[in-house]
Amino acid sequence: MPRVAGITTPRVRTHETHDYYALHLRSGASPQQVASALGLDYEGKLGELPDHHTFSSPRRRRHAADAILEDLRRRRRRRDLTGLGALQGVLWSQRQKTKARMVKRNVLPPIPHRAPPVPGSKEGAKPASVADVPVNTEPVANPEAVTQRTDLARELSIEDPIFNEQWHLFNTIQLGHDINVTGVWKQGITGEGATAVMVDDGIDMYSDDLKDNYFAKGSYDFNEQTDEPKPRLKDDRHGTRCAGEIAAVKNGVCGVGVAYSARIGGLRILSKIITDEDEASAMNYAFQDNQIYSCSWGPPDDGRSMDAPGILIRKAVVNAIQKGRQGKGNIYVFAAGNGRGSGDNCNFDGYTNSIYTITVGGIDRKGKQTYYSEHCSAQLVVTYSSGSGDAIHTTDVGVNQCYANHGGTSAAAPLGAGIFALALSARPELTWRDLQQILVLTSVPINEDEDWDTSYIGRKFSHAYGYGKLDAYAVVEKAKTIDLLKPQAWLNSPWMHVKHPIPQGVEGLISTFEVTEDQMKKANLERVEHVTVTMNIEHTRRGDLSVELRSPANLVSHLSVTRRLDDAKQGYVDWTFMSVAHWGEPGIGKWSVVVKDTEVNEHNGSFIDWKLTLWGECVDPSSQELLPMPKEDDDDDHDVMTASPSFVSVAPVTGEIDLPANPTDHQHRPVNAKPTGKAKPTSSDHQTTTTPSVSVSASASASVSATVTSLPSEPPEEDTESSHFLPHYFPTFGVSKRTQVWIYGAFAIIVLFCAGLGTYFFVQRRKRRRSEREDYEFEVLDDEDVALNGGVSGKKKGRRAGELYDAFAGESDEEGLLSDEDDEGYRDEGPAERAAERGKESRDEK
Repeated sequence: MPRVAGITTPRVRTHETHDYYALHLRSGASPQQVASALGLDYEGKLGELPDHHTFSSPRRRRHAADAILEDLRRRRRRRDLTGLGALQGVLWSQRQKTKARMVKRNVLPPIPHRAPPVPGSKEGAKPASVADVPVNTEPVANPEAVTQRTDLARELSIEDPIFNEQWHLFNTIQLGHDINVTGVWKQGITGEGATAVMVDDGIDMYSDDLKDNYFAKGSYDFNEQTDEPKPRLKDDRHGTRCAGEIAAVKNGVCGVGVAYSARIGGLRILSKIITDEDEASAMNYAFQDNQIYSCSWGPPDDGRSMDAPGILIRKAVVNAIQKGRQGKGNIYVFAAGNGRGSGDNCNFDGYTNSIYTITVGGIDRKGKQTYYSEHCSAQLVVTYSSGSGDAIHTTDVGVNQCYANHGGTSAAAPLGAGIFALALSARPELTWRDLQQILVLTSVPINEDEDWDTSYIGRKFSHAYGYGKLDAYAVVEKAKTIDLLKPQAWLNSPWMHVKHPIPQGVEGLISTFEVTEDQMKKANLERVEHVTVTMNIEHTRRGDLSVELRSPANLVSHLSVTRRLDDAKQGYVDWTFMSVAHWGEPGIGKWSVVVKDTEVNEHNGSFIDWKLTLWGECVDPSSQELLPMPKEDDDDDHDVMTASPSFVSVAPVTGEIDLPANPTDHQHRPVNAKPTGKAKPTSSDHQTTTTPSVSVSASASASVSATVTSLPSEPPEEDTESSHFLPHYFPTFGVSKRTQVWIYGAFAIIVLFCAGLGTYFFVQRRKRRRSEREDYEFEVLDDEDVALNGGVSGKKKGRRAGELYDAFAGESDEEGLLSDEDDEGYRDEGPAERAAERGKESRDEK
């Protein structure tokens, strides 16, 4: 097929025999002079990246250019640029390395707790690997729905033979579980004027189902470095199947695509090893004509990988966002990943957690959550794919070949791309952020008996489904009328230096940054759309970590989750997590990051530092500049505050952390605890620890502070304070100072009450004993006491009785008046009897 003129063809790369260098040159610098100074050959411009060029040299272990460029980097750090000549124009350089092929996201892991897929399944069969629940009986279609589909096909002249099997377009069995696209088609909106391109393993441009919509100008084979990205390997079928979902022609062959009048192209990069330079060029290829880049691939979904695009690829994406589609920005669509069964999370994938990509997860034909589709706070939406005994029916490689088993999140992303093509067909001036805003506002929450949060703007959000399933009709209708967003603005916090050990178990480590109204005004930021957190954590087992982001609006994003298979020892190194859950929040208030190490074992680590970036709509478009292109050393020096402060002071924590509580309907993740190992001993179960806060005063930004506190698994009440009101050896019980006052106050009252009660009983007892002594003078001896002391009962005086009297009575006034016998009788008788006896004795004497 002849190539359409207008796009510069990339130079042929021979990685087996040559090494390649990517250089960013100062505007106006001569690439030829730089090549001569380095002893390299000039290859040409690097894709659409301005002032970026490619150089080459025959392969050898060590090039003279390597030493020259390394010396140049050192001199730039020292700001010593004298005598460099042509090399003074070199701003950045990177020797290119080939990298492993990305993973296509149609390959599903075995179903958990079920038998593995049956090998050698025939074409058109429904293998076990795409069924969450095996179907033993043929489901029955709704007769009325079948009639509606027949009438629709007649009205739109759809005669494609597998259209009746394309349940994702019109589901006659599980009513309502489809993308709701037929009402859009009836309006005549079928993708006319929109262009999508498959960044994949090629597409079969000679297929009868695709050739009429094939867009040659926007296509290229980066693996074979030829104009036609046609399938060449046995497994080069993935891109064709995805392309059929988007733009299969309505022509009586196989089925139809979601946007069956849209143009479809192919950029082949997945069939051989490539370099970052190749991938960057693909991501920018024909970016004025290619509107949507559909990417159903990424790093391995194995629950242990953590990979992100290199600096050249990030530059290419930002370049396309700012300049592609005549400044409206290209649409990048990525499959969320198939690693849910392995405990994977799409925030560990630097492609799916980018603010510039739309991450699409998968649900099955019953609207159920699939066992493979990953969760994360960066996932925007979900749509249909394999599961519940069926899969996506689409085009296959061959002149007239169809396929019935397309699945995984690989199949979900192209359905999203097709819907986005319809939206651009209805309103071409939509920007990349307008489209994301539309998805936030129109996606349909499903399975609402599961965990959903309510966002600041009243939309439901779930880490499993994003904002919900795509509804093509709602997307297109909203696209027609929505007010376009003003340009993007952003607010960067300084680096928050934590440098504190992470407690194991239920506690977490919290660090807080407060965004003020003045900071928002200076950043020209009106409201939040995306939130990113870049952080560094040292740990001996990365899979034990989890990270939460808590916003001023009391919404929690689970940025990171524990991964049972992730044994990496390096923790997080300048890794950026992203969340779309806070879309529409005003941003002012305290943003808190909570780091947890819930696995109690021999592995431990420290929270080093983090920074927050709020992205959103600007206040004043006339003063808003474009985001600077990313640089390789953006995060190199963590000790230099990004706010360019006039001075930095470090002081002990004296303020408080006003940590918002979780919403009442917030999803609480389970805490894993390994049976081996013991928790480290602490002075109390929830001992609060503090580190110095970093306060920054600057002409460019308001004062900021970061505070670190040990946090229990449930958040403390709202007025939590980080300092103790008593000496450190008193436990804090993991609560605020105010609550500590109540606890210790109540304890003091109880102690005082008990002391008072004890004193009262002691006094009463003393009074009772004194009263008894006044009545009886001394204790009455029983017969046993008298016998033990050699005496007799009756009025005979015993030795023991005399001793007791001497001890207790002392020098009584009556001592000299009583004889021994009288004394004995006195002690045995009461006062009345003694008085009567004395009267009798007086009468006898007379």
